[in-house]
Amino acid sequence: MTTSPGTTAPRRRLLVTGVGGAPGLDLAACLASAGHTVMGTDSNPLAPGLIVPGISSRIVARADNPAYKDDLRDLINEFQPEGIISGVERELPLLIGMQGELDAAGIRTWLPSARTAAITLDKALFAEAVTAAGIPTPRTVRPKKLAGLPEAGGLVVKPRRGQGSKDVHFCDTRRQAAVLCELVADPIVQQRITGREFSADCLVDRDGRASVVLRRRLLVQAGMSMVAATFHHEQATKLVKATLAALGATGPCDVQGFITTDHPDPVVITEVNHRLAAGFRLSEAAGADLIGQTLNGLFGHPVDHHRLTYRADVHLTKYVAELSTQPRPQQTPRSQP
Repeated sequence: MTTSPGTTAPRRRLLVTGVGGAPGLDLAACLASAGHTVMGTDSNPLAPGLIVPGISSRIVARADNPAYKDDLRDLINEFQPEGIISGVERELPLLIGMQGELDAAGIRTWLPSARTAAITLDKALFAEAVTAAGIPTPRTVRPKKLAGLPEAGGLVVKPRRGQGSKDVHFCDTRRQAAVLCELVADPIVQQRITGREFSADCLVDRDGRASVVLRRRLLVQAGMSMVAATFHHEQATKLVKATLAALGATGPCDVQGFITTDHPDPVVITEVNHRLAAGFRLSEAAGADLIGQTLNGLFGHPVDHHRLTYRADVHLTKYVAELSTQPRPQQTPRSQP
């Protein structure tokens, strides 16, 4: 750990996983620009985050590959990070399983329980858990129980696992949903919710207290907010906090939902991701010290919730930019020949 001149804020050696996606890439870039030494990882050798200036990078096996743990251990031995921040939810069970050896190596993590990770990774389990806790959420069934869903208002077919808009299909009838279920691996079917879609950038401290920054998803492409604006909404904030408490969430989280127009409940929660979201820079622009307080919590310091308040009507617009015109070198994880 080092300290930059003129400040008492420590500069850390941090390992950020999943820099192929927008959350991990933006986080790694943000940390590097703040003076931290950052190592980014991804399983895709063409991931853009692997060539971002100022960030060291390494290819690792996919999180569902048994070699992932060995790749991570090799990287830890070489890079010797002080902390790991995950940008890939599907790797959480593996990191939770490695918690003991990471602690023994002096590497800080901020991970949920195995139960919480399992629920947030599985949309069917998530719907069951939040419904049992009294949290409004879309009615969700598996294909064999399609008859239990009303057709009025439309239906959504999606994979039980995974984030973003991949393999998400909208339809009007149960018959159409049954056909779409044949095209989606391990699907679920949900009641379609309409209204104002929002995301909430959240930080839950180790005592369970949560701060919430709400932002409207004004333009969404491939499941990611390209244009968004912060706003305040008391009911949505309370429901987001109740959802996080019901799941036992901890650390940085992204909660998604709708302020509805045709549903009995004014606010409906649709999803929780146990990681930072792609739009976290908007929360920072609106005045919330989301990354600084995440680092506080990661390294065992108190989270200052007074520094997680924010201004409404702050806007963010993202776009796709050219990063390089150079050929990409062929790289493979160390665990592969």
